[in-house]
Amino acid sequence: MATTKWIADPETTEVLFNATHLLLHNISGYFRKINLEVATEDDDFSKFYGIVFTAKVDSVDTSNKERDDYLKSIAFFDASNFGYLKFVGKRYESRNDEDILIGNLTIKNITKPVALNVEFSGKITEPDGLTKVGFSVYGKISRKDFDLNLNTMPDLGSVLIGDEIKFNAEIQLVKLVEESVIKVP
Repeated sequence: MATTKWIADPETTEVLFNATHLLLHNISGYFRKINLEVATEDDDFSKFYGIVFTAKVDSVDTSNKERDDYLKSIAFFDASNFGYLKFVGKRYESRNDEDILIGNLTIKNITKPVALNVEFSGKITEPDGLTKVGFSVYGKISRKDFDLNLNTMPDLGSVLIGDEIKFNAEIQLVKLVEESVIKVP
């Protein structure tokens, strides 16, 4: 058996999130700078050796500079002290026709277990010989679990942002060329 290494194609991979704003509508955003590396047994993603995803907190983008600056500030992500958020995959399960990736998410040095739904989109080998696979990954977290707290607006009597943060990742992985494959003893 061989270990195969995969990396995210930065041109086609995106990690989006959304949260309820003023309990009225959803605000969406994404991280511009991400990294994802996966090591599998041959090409079998259910038998992975490692999945590590990182997002540079300072790259958060909600299409509103003032909001982005606030999210990067000490009041929320505290990007100057906690530059990255990180997910490390631990195990893969199939439950009632759903594929679940279970791992640990770390934000602001707080690590919590997270279960992510995974949908396989397909696998192709391009004319140049590159093998690519696609996945949709989605889930949700409680922002309070990661000390991502916001003040209320006293004059409105409501919170600025809901507790539940939903995210969706559209991922395209590229298989590294043969010389990068490491044999497992």
